[in-house]
Amino acid sequence: GIGGASQYGLQTSIINSPAEYIQSFIRETWLQRYGSSLSEEMITLMWSFVVSIYSIGGLLGSLSAGYLSVRYGRKKAMLFANIPALLSAALMGLSHLCGSFEMIIAGRLISGVCGGLGLNIHLMYAGECAPRKLRGLTAITVSTAIALGKFAGFALGLREVLGEADLWPVLMAASAIPALIQLLTVPFFPDSPRYLLIDKKDKEACI
Repeated sequence: GIGGASQYGLQTSIINSPAEYIQSFIRETWLQRYGSSLSEEMITLMWSFVVSIYSIGGLLGSLSAGYLSVRYGRKKAMLFANIPALLSAALMGLSHLCGSFEMIIAGRLISGVCGGLGLNIHLMYAGECAPRKLRGLTAITVSTAIALGKFAGFALGLREVLGEADLWPVLMAASAIPALIQLLTVPFFPDSPRYLLIDKKDKEACI
């Protein structure tokens, strides 16, 4: 769950803390580029777009989860979900350095794809690998991972940690950490028995 459902929880909570700093960044960037100030209504509209575009990415990721999990298997699909996580972390982390608020918007969209993939494939993979007696317990790891991700987002967003004006790009790039952990650990996990039997027709590997 650390690179699956927790990414969704992390991204939904981590955006709250740097709201003021990102809005100021949008205002300053626009002024430097075009020599004019944006109205407060436009700032609010653009900030709403930054927040809500995550849901569009989540929809795209959710629609892709079924195809990827059948085409490549649950384990490889979980690994693929880390690619948009790392890309979005790079975009959002470098946005201030590059003077581009559009990179934050693109990063949020791509992180939504990661969240949509991870949330669906996590449930599928964990449920299919769990013994029958533990299947219900394993299914609730999704909600547990979401809660842990939200907690991590709130904790990192504290002013004593990364919730400062100079550190908000680092905060926005924090999703790279669980993605890297998952990339290093998931290759050692087994494939889903259901995938091996039904999709790959490999009964021996399934057993």
